[in-house]
Amino acid sequence: MSRSKLVVGNWKMNLNLAGARQLAQAIAGGLPSLLSARNGKVEAAACPAFVHLPAVAEVLRGSPVSWGAQNVYHQPDGAFTGEISTAMLTDLGCRYVILGHSERRLVLGEPDSEINRKLLASLAAGLIPIVCIGETLEQRESGQTWAVIESQLVGSLAGLTAELAGRLVLAYEPVWAIGTGKNATPGQAQEVHADLRKWLTSRYNHSLADSVRILYGGSVKPENAGELLAQVDIDGALVGGASLKAESFSAIVAAC
Repeated sequence: MSRSKLVVGNWKMNLNLAGARQLAQAIAGGLPSLLSARNGKVEAAACPAFVHLPAVAEVLRGSPVSWGAQNVYHQPDGAFTGEISTAMLTDLGCRYVILGHSERRLVLGEPDSEINRKLLASLAAGLIPIVCIGETLEQRESGQTWAVIESQLVGSLAGLTAELAGRLVLAYEPVWAIGTGKNATPGQAQEVHADLRKWLTSRYNHSLADSVRILYGGSVKPENAGELLAQVDIDGALVGGASLKAESFSAIVAAC
């Protein structure tokens, strides 16, 4: 199956309002012709901080660039001070939502069970969840890479039917390669992506496994994007620091 590529910019907790708007304007101005030339085979999305979403949505609306959020809460509404619901995101026109990013898992202690609740709520709301999984350097060096990833998959995707699983995006982000300047070699990344597809086949079926897009995230930049994205099971990138400059983000999209 020919899967479309997807490049997602995770702006994390960066930029002020003016900077977020300026970056969105630069992306909206530079990417349409690039995406059009690829005849729908490449998609791009930006995920700014919650407080910048309305401004970014206003800029990107009408362009081929989608937008999304970096997190969401699983309850639809209520007394949950400081949280953001799926309805709030869809009200802003969000298409994607990032779930289980390593910083949420490791820094904020978010367990698989909470990611699972958010995943089910996001799917019910019509959002496309980007579920992140990945191992630390210590876990990789001790030979636990797949055991860690499989545990995250089982917990995060618990109760997911094949129909629902077919609507998500996975993102493999080796924690040791995020913001460190290091990155998995194309071969290392492809190996994990292939294992993820095998797992989806055994859990669901081959057709579903072949259709789910699996992104790579971990110090993706213009210099290494081409070789990474050329791997047969890498369907795009979840981009951190390099997405904060329109030129570098566009270059990664072009690498698709």
